[in-house]
Amino acid sequence: MRNNRFYLFTLLFLLSLFGYLLFRIINPFITSIIWAMVMTIIFFPVYSFLLKYIKKDYIAATLTTLIVIFFILGPVTYFGILLATELSYLSRLLIEERILEIKGLLTAPKVSDLLFYLEKNFGITAEKLSSEVITNLSALSKTILNNITAGLTNILGFAINFIFMLFALFFFFIGGPGYLRRLLEYLPFSEYEKKRLVCLVRDIVISTIYGGVVVALIQALIGGLAFWILGTPTPVVWGSAIAIASFIPVLGAFSVWGPAALYLLLTGKILKGFILIGIGALIISTIDNILKPIIIGSRIKMPTIVLFFTVLGGIKEFGLVGLVAGPLVVAVFVALIEIFRKMEQEQK
Repeated sequence: MRNNRFYLFTLLFLLSLFGYLLFRIINPFITSIIWAMVMTIIFFPVYSFLLKYIKKDYIAATLTTLIVIFFILGPVTYFGILLATELSYLSRLLIEERILEIKGLLTAPKVSDLLFYLEKNFGITAEKLSSEVITNLSALSKTILNNITAGLTNILGFAINFIFMLFALFFFFIGGPGYLRRLLEYLPFSEYEKKRLVCLVRDIVISTIYGGVVVALIQALIGGLAFWILGTPTPVVWGSAIAIASFIPVLGAFSVWGPAALYLLLTGKILKGFILIGIGALIISTIDNILKPIIIGSRIKMPTIVLFFTVLGGIKEFGLVGLVAGPLVVAVFVALIEIFRKMEQEQK
């Protein structure tokens, strides 16, 4: 008995030690590996289709990897440059012109009545409100400039991580099914539970990428085009803000185009304001209700509030890959609890 305990404790100690060392070794590349796994799940049908006709796995994997580069690197680089340019312009605009516009806006007749109500009931004067807004806009412009500078310094890191992701993606296409079977052999679950975990991971990735990210990008594209048609000098910035806001529960993209439309109305641009309201209400904010049920279908559905916090928490903890990693961690955690509960019930 003592020998068995010594053997067990030694095995657990060595397993923990080398598991920790393994984590330290792959930790610098963990983001690239996770993104490679996500892209493998998304583009594996393309790889399988090419493999049927080409018959050479390394050629099919190379072509699929090139397709990934075409669909990701090109658009991301182009819109990244546009976004950086517009953010730099916006930061200067916030300091120079928009401060004067805000002072003029606060003296508009419609706003004056609101300010009189605020001063009468809450003691908030127009001068105090104007000072607070201008101070915050100045701080925002400085933050934008600092983030642009930080983003430019991270370009090299992004390029290196992208290369590592492509390297891992190539081998995941070729050996992915084998890696998965080998991994499942080590899990102490029944075949049904193993298949359920695999389906859960696949459904979460597809639901998050297609049902979340793709819908957000479509909303951003339509919103950016709307702001461009209305003559806004920074349509890419507005589109990016709509993409981020689409993950906010209840309000969603309205939290961006709604205040923008209100600003247009208050500054006397009535036609532009109502055009933006029409596009936002009839197109941008209805995309969620139309596309998400079609894309997600019968796949796993996560409550909106849970999805919101897991996405934000995932992004804060893991970076951009947290869009998928956050919801995935929660879903797998819940699935493991259900497996444990089922095992307890069977033992009773």
